[in-house]
Amino acid sequence: MGTTKNPFFIVLAFFSIYVIWGSTYLLNKIAVTELPPFMLASIRFATAGLLIFGISRAMGKRLRITRAQFFNTAIAGFLFLAFGNGVVVWALRYVDSGFAALVISAQPLVVLVFMRIFEGKKILPMSMVGVALGLTGIYLLVSQKQVTSEEKSVLGIIMIFCCLLSWSYGSLFVGKANLPTNHFVNTGYQMFAAGIILAIASLAFNEPWSSPFNWSTQVQYSMLLLIIFGSIVAFTAFNYLLKVISPEKVATSTYVNPVIAMILGWFFLDEQITSQSAIAAAVLLTGVYFINTKKKLMVLSRFTSKASTFLKKN
Repeated sequence: MGTTKNPFFIVLAFFSIYVIWGSTYLLNKIAVTELPPFMLASIRFATAGLLIFGISRAMGKRLRITRAQFFNTAIAGFLFLAFGNGVVVWALRYVDSGFAALVISAQPLVVLVFMRIFEGKKILPMSMVGVALGLTGIYLLVSQKQVTSEEKSVLGIIMIFCCLLSWSYGSLFVGKANLPTNHFVNTGYQMFAAGIILAIASLAFNEPWSSPFNWSTQVQYSMLLLIIFGSIVAFTAFNYLLKVISPEKVATSTYVNPVIAMILGWFFLDEQITSQSAIAAAVLLTGVYFINTKKKLMVLSRFTSKASTFLKKN
C-alpha cells in the first residue's frame, strides 16, 4: 500500500476496519476472562509488531526510520493501542462487548469536536444535528439500570470514554504526523511500542504472567485471531486510510463495529440486547450518519436560498 488512492485497496481496508474490528470486541472479551488485560494486550501488540518486522524484512522493506518518525510512532502507539485499546480490554471485565462497541461508536462525534477545537473546522448544521443525536444515544445507553447497577460498570464506562478521547485525538495526530511512509512498517513500530508500554503497565499493576501453553484452547485461538487479523491486517488498513481518506470518513467504521459486536456477543456469550440498548444504538448511529453525510438540511437550505433572493432584490 502506497499513499495513492487505490480504489481496490480502499475497499479492502474499509472491510477490514468495519468487519474485523467489530469481531475483536468478542475476542478480547473471551481472552480477558482468563488473562490479565494489560498482559493480554501487551503480548498481542508486541507479537504483532515483531511479526510485521519479520514480514517487512522478508519483503525487502527498510525498517530504518528517523528519530522523529520513531517518536511519532510511539505517540500513536500509545494513543491508539496502549491506552486507547489496552484500557478498553481492561474495561471489558466489567461491561459487555457489544456495549463497549456502542460507546466507541461515538468516535465520529468526538473527532468532529476535536477538529473544531484543534483545526478550527466549522461544524455544519447536519453535523450539529448528529452531535445532538449522538449525545442522546449515549445518554440512553449509559443510563440503563442493568448497566449502572453492576459492580465497577460505571468505572468501566468512564475508562472507555477516556479511551474514546485518546483514539479520536490519535486519528487527527496520525493524519498529519511525520510517520514511516510504508504503512506496514508504520504499523509495526506502533504495535511494538504499544506492546512495550503495556508490558510496563502490566508489571506496574503486578499482573501475573503465564505461558500461552497454559491458556485454554479458546483463548489461544482468540489471541491468534487478534494478532493476525485484529492487529496486523486491520490496523495496517486503518493507518493506510488515515493517510488517503479524511479522519471523519475513517471513523465511519463505527457504523458497523457495534452491530457486529452486539450480534457476536449475543450469539457466543449470551449478552443481552435490551430494548433501550437497541433504541440507543439506532439513535447513536443515526447521529453518526448525520455527522458524516454531505447532504444539507432542507429547511436550512430553503431558508438560505430565500434569504439570498431577498437580499439580491433589495
